[in-house]
Amino acid sequence: MNIEEYRKKNNDELKQELNKLVKERFNLRIQRGSGLNPKPHLFSINKKNIARIKTILNEKKIDGK
Repeated sequence: MNIEEYRKKNNDELKQELNKLVKERFNLRIQRGSGLNPKPHLFSINKKNIARIKTILNEKKIDGK
């Protein structure tokens, strides 16, 4: 998902998406630790998406005040 798609969502949808991505990151780490080799590019994509959502939530919080 790109940043414009995230900007169209409200705070509740963004928080749900953030929780989903955090769980996915955890599952990727568990897979890597158990000997399975998930695709390495998924780690960076996941990390960047989490950062995008946190940035947008912070922007909305600042703009709301």
